Amino acid sequence: QVQLVESGGGLVQAGGSLRLSCAASGRSIRTYVMGWFRQAPGKEREFVATISPSYTTYYADSVKGRFTISRDNAKNTVSLQMNSLKAEDATVYYCAAGSFILGTSTLNPSYWGQGTQVAVSS
Repeated sequence: QVQLVESGGGLVQAGGSLRLSCAASGRSIRTYVMGWFRQAPGKEREFVATISPSYTTYYADSVKGRFTISRDNAKNTVSLQMNSLKAEDATVYYCAAGSFILGTSTLNPSYWGQGTQVAVSS
């Protein structure tokens, strides 16, 4: 079992930056694909970014060039640096751990965090 706890959410002005962190416990994340998803009220959860055990990264088109995912296996953490934030980025962000669906770069999460809220003011 892997427990994931997100932190770093909050209120930021449009154009500003936030750094989300996800601390894992229970097992090492070393062999897991780690990812960030977000979900707005009434909408489906959507992919934001993933990072493989070999540090290959994937991003949703909507965040490419603005967000950066990273991992620190020694500290058992994964982070999401979010720059140039927009109003449409405001929602709850979730950390996830799992594996890629075979033959794809799509993360199939086995574990989820509880989420952290990001708010963006104009």
